[in-house]
Amino acid sequence: MKVLIVGSGGREHAIAWKVAQSPKAEKIYCAPGNAGIEEYAQCVDIGAMEFEKLADFAQEKGIDLTIVGMDDPLVGGIVDVFEAKGLKVFGPRKNAAILEGSKAFSKDLMKKYGIPTAAYENFDDPKAALAYLEQAKFPIVLKADGLALGKGVLICDSLEEAKEGVQSIMMDKKFGSAGNTMVIEEFMTGREVSVLSFVDGKTIKTMTSAQDHKRAQDGDQGLNTGGMGTFSPSPFYTEEVDEFCRRHIYQATVDAMAKEGREFKGIIFFGLMLTENGPRVLEYNARFGDPEAQVVLPRMKNDILEVVEACIDGTLDQIDLQFEDNAAVCVVLASKGYPVSYEKGFVIHGLEKFKEKDGYYVFHAGTKKTEKGIVTNGGRVLGVTAKGEDLKAARANAYEAVKLVEFENKYYRNDIGKAIDEA
Repeated sequence: MKVLIVGSGGREHAIAWKVAQSPKAEKIYCAPGNAGIEEYAQCVDIGAMEFEKLADFAQEKGIDLTIVGMDDPLVGGIVDVFEAKGLKVFGPRKNAAILEGSKAFSKDLMKKYGIPTAAYENFDDPKAALAYLEQAKFPIVLKADGLALGKGVLICDSLEEAKEGVQSIMMDKKFGSAGNTMVIEEFMTGREVSVLSFVDGKTIKTMTSAQDHKRAQDGDQGLNTGGMGTFSPSPFYTEEVDEFCRRHIYQATVDAMAKEGREFKGIIFFGLMLTENGPRVLEYNARFGDPEAQVVLPRMKNDILEVVEACIDGTLDQIDLQFEDNAAVCVVLASKGYPVSYEKGFVIHGLEKFKEKDGYYVFHAGTKKTEKGIVTNGGRVLGVTAKGEDLKAARANAYEAVKLVEFENKYYRNDIGKAIDEA
């Protein structure tokens, strides 16, 4: 089987690594890919948003299956373009990817179908938003409606902060057209948990749980990022929580999308908040999380191509999805200054050391191959993942693994998975 993966980050590296383990995979391509993905796939210089070029490439090379890793192309309708040309592709169509593409849509869907979430209001007029805030309880959450690289969410502790947030999102367009509509949401407290799932339009199979760390600095301080690290499983995701979510959230979401004429095939990522009143949906994503994929996929026992094909064919109910009885922790190595400003082009040393260590992985996010060697080429550079018999062992192993690789301006959080100690 010839497989094309669309994307260029750590998530796509993890997908390529997992696909390469399948006996079904004869040849793997990745567009545009990165320096780490090249170990498993032939990288192709086509951008993730160049749908026609990608589809033409897939036809020309006789690609049997395309896996779309990134949110932007899914929300933009890449699946519709591929399907129109008779190509097999994994991911939701444009009318289903709106589950991630519009926070206002997903909030309205949850309200309509009684799926537990935070109280909210949608606004497309900044004056109306400001008037609403005058009467609001703080802290409060402001969310740009569209895609904003995981950074379009502001938690405001005061009216003054919230007014600045409206100015930034809706008027200054800090996140571009993503801020044309804004969701103002009740601030929830509790543990955050991420649960990824495979969906074939009617059946849903959840993967092992994970927890991401969004803030740039230790102690959950600093700006929101695309993710500074993650661990799996979450000790706070108990059997009782799982049972509640299966009954009120997971299948309910799949059924709601089907009833709306938006059949969802692909990955639904459930961002959950475990509040004192029970689990609530914080957000949906329509693809593997990044860096969640880097801890979930290494623990997955199944052949990923078999599961993906079952999603496309509508036979997911026949798959017994299984995960190893262990744990994994991923620490993101970033460029100092991320997510605001940072330098690129520093040579990365020590990558070869990971090949000698079982249960240790390095997934490339922002790297580039040059004459000098592999260099930094983004804010998030590498995801260093390690497994262990339990979370404490995996965390110790991950921080040991962080020492194996060096580059100038290397920056990482020292407390990824520290919540494990409180479990």
